[in-house]
Amino acid sequence: MLTKFDDFPIHQTPDPISTPATGEKDFYERYWFNGYSKIGDMYLGVGTARYPHLDIQDCGISIVHNGVQHAFHASARANPEPSDVSVGPFRLEITEPMKVCRVVLEPNETDFAADLTFEARTAAIEEPRHHWSDGSRRIMDTTRFTQFGRWHGWIEYDGQRMEIDRTETYGTKDRSWGVRPVAGGDNRGAPQAPRAMGLFFLWAPLHWDDMCSHYQLFEDTLGRPRFHVGAFLPTYDSLTDNPGVEDPGVEPMHRLEHQLEFEPGSRMIKSATLAMTSLEDDTRHEITFEKQFTYRMKGIGYSHPTWSHGDWKGEMAMESERWKLADVDETAFENQHVQHLMKVRMGDREGIGVLEQSIFGPYRPYGLEGHIAPAG
Repeated sequence: MLTKFDDFPIHQTPDPISTPATGEKDFYERYWFNGYSKIGDMYLGVGTARYPHLDIQDCGISIVHNGVQHAFHASARANPEPSDVSVGPFRLEITEPMKVCRVVLEPNETDFAADLTFEARTAAIEEPRHHWSDGSRRIMDTTRFTQFGRWHGWIEYDGQRMEIDRTETYGTKDRSWGVRPVAGGDNRGAPQAPRAMGLFFLWAPLHWDDMCSHYQLFEDTLGRPRFHVGAFLPTYDSLTDNPGVEDPGVEPMHRLEHQLEFEPGSRMIKSATLAMTSLEDDTRHEITFEKQFTYRMKGIGYSHPTWSHGDWKGEMAMESERWKLADVDETAFENQHVQHLMKVRMGDREGIGVLEQSIFGPYRPYGLEGHIAPAG
């Protein structure tokens, strides 16, 4: 079927834009954002994704403040017009591509509402193509870019309203599309043969006063890099000056390193030192991380036991929930994919950002065994 986008010269195949180039049912288009206060006492996550072959659009908003994580989930039949990024009372507006997005959650039957605007502080940086297979079966084939910015607006939850100040709230935009497993999957064919499958993923977008830095790493169970990206990015106070894409001022990095310490009895990272080396002058940059608290990605659907991504919940469904950070079971599967809000230091610089971890299966460099068994 035709959509509004078909009037633009952007086609990559002979099909209309609404028809993905692949028939994979797991094909998706996702927007994901985080936001956090400069002083490190608040974290906000927002996500929404469209699954064209499943006719589903879902979303989530989740905030941590005062030791409690609050979450809003919604799912609905996808609108056939892909430019309408909405799920019931939730909508995402692309105000200015690669520069400004607006997230609106109209008052609804839950205790959540919001009107939040993300403004880019840097240009977007493309991450390497993500390919991941289990034997001959393709698990992941995606493209993703990361962009740093600021937030302003407000959010209401659990009977309270928080004003978000642009000068005090940093954040990140993560835009991805392609094939990645969603709820249910495809169960056809022979059962998977037993093998030591694993995933070691670190993602650390960081804000500094005079720049931003990006660190992303995938490794296999033996610690061999699969794909990675590191960079220092110029920042812009003016949206007019911000190039949005392909900033020639980006300084690329290589030789990504990590030293992690885990919390006793779990796989949760307690503290970290990451390093990467400039491709331009071979200078090694070392960053130390001090954890403030941990945000569970299940708050916006990742590994959630009932609100997982791409799960059919009916024509329209929504719900809110909350939990105390102190009550979370660090060893449960649903709590393994997280982002830690971190204060960071690099030489004389001080900054703030997140360290995301998704560590499943054995990983020889740190002696991890089993699927989610705690670190030794």
